[in-house]
Amino acid sequence: MSRAYTLQPDPHLDLVLERVVDVPRELVWTAWTTPEHICQWFCPRPWTVSDCVIDLRPGGVFSTTMCSPEGEQFPNVGCYLEVIPGERLIWTDMLLPGFRPADQGFMTGILTLESTPEGTKYTATALHRDVDARKQHEEMGFHAGWNAALDQLVELVKSF
Repeated sequence: MSRAYTLQPDPHLDLVLERVVDVPRELVWTAWTTPEHICQWFCPRPWTVSDCVIDLRPGGVFSTTMCSPEGEQFPNVGCYLEVIPGERLIWTDMLLPGFRPADQGFMTGILTLESTPEGTKYTATALHRDVDARKQHEEMGFHAGWNAALDQLVELVKSF
């Protein structure tokens, strides 16, 4: 894997999900980089994603609209900071497409994929600006939600 740096998560600011899943890395990448796939797995059921736009390049848009079971819409627009095909995505909602500053933002996400004999080592890291943002994300259900979404991704990938 060609890494420009190694991130050491700060337990006071960052949340990490690391698992080995029994599907090939290339298919996990496809599920993360194809809008119609994102719409099928990205948030834990019964929540849904009604819209997804991806321009897979640094500065390109990564936008999702999540929908609550009650029908509330939650748009999230950000941009990619780094794209290493099949290996790593870094995106943030603190910047808009074209690296334009956002009025507000919540986190920067890092997805790292590594092939293993069992399938794929999947590491998702959520970086937060301060302890309060990290705590809020954890209380929103980061661990349960991101694990459920990953289970849904694996289920989807196995149907390819």
